[in-house]
Amino acid sequence: MNLQIAVLLGQDGITNGAIYALLALSIVLVFTVTRVLLIPQGEFVAYGALTMAAIQAGQPSAVAWLVTLLFAASAAVDVALLLMRSERAVPLRWMFAGKLLYPLLMLLAVYKLPLATMAMPLQIALTLALLVPLGPLLYRLVFQPIADAPALVLLIVSIALHVSMVGVGLLVFGPGGASTTPLVDAIIEVGGVRIKAQTLCVIAVALLLIGALYLMFGRTLYGKALRAAAMNRMGARLMGISPVFAGKATFSLAVLIGAMSGVLIAPMTTIYYDSGFIISLKGFIGSIIGGLVSYPIAAIGAVVVGLIEAFSAFYASTYKEIIVFTLIIPVLLWLSLTSKHVEDEE
Repeated sequence: MNLQIAVLLGQDGITNGAIYALLALSIVLVFTVTRVLLIPQGEFVAYGALTMAAIQAGQPSAVAWLVTLLFAASAAVDVALLLMRSERAVPLRWMFAGKLLYPLLMLLAVYKLPLATMAMPLQIALTLALLVPLGPLLYRLVFQPIADAPALVLLIVSIALHVSMVGVGLLVFGPGGASTTPLVDAIIEVGGVRIKAQTLCVIAVALLLIGALYLMFGRTLYGKALRAAAMNRMGARLMGISPVFAGKATFSLAVLIGAMSGVLIAPMTTIYYDSGFIISLKGFIGSIIGGLVSYPIAAIGAVVVGLIEAFSAFYASTYKEIIVFTLIIPVLLWLSLTSKHVEDEE
């Protein structure tokens, strides 16, 4: 171990930690607002990376058909509920057609645009446009009907959704792995240390997303509404904040963060359909360090996880994963000894 190796390991650790921090923040956000521990968060990372890879290869991504299917299922559920309530303020056929307009536009974009020759920002935008709707759709179909269920039931359903999404990922993307073109393909030399511009790009985008989340929650009306729902769900309902809106908004943010994380890490490693679970599990450790309530501590904890992972790979690569996942034991022990039990308000 010398200074140059330590700098390189620190560079890798901070890069991975930035991704873990984004996932930790999204896990904490979804849990505090909806009480759902979002186990499938890693699948959105894998979907983002593999969708971006398919676009760069010029291949129409089957994710567009998945989104269309979920939109159709959501529209069918809404129409069925309106029929049960005898509410026909809007002709049902127009309502159903309106809900399918967006996925049809996505299908046209995927099959008609010159995907491989598009500029990188447009490829990223198309990837996010395809994947972000999965958030509110999954919340509408899976969690909204059981929003008032006990937390254990929500956890079991979240695990089932994770298993289902892994299977869907295998069906949509296949068993092969993929990587993408670096966002910035350059090497910067500082003091004799070579730093990849892609690494700096990952850190910059992560900080930008964290800053955007901070501004949204601190400065915007919708962000304050989500904060109110996170602090006191019953009080937020009494103040007219829709729990359905809060749930869909937080799931949308979680998918946005997950898909963007996949886009960021895809140039640095090969991603498979089931790679997301391990990545999100390390973000989950960061969220546990924050007690599933503190955003700053969760982000700091996730960066610490990334640094420990990088240095463990140098000193004891065989036990790297064991060392990282063992971190959760003293944290849980500390939380169990210092926190007071509070009954759920619902």
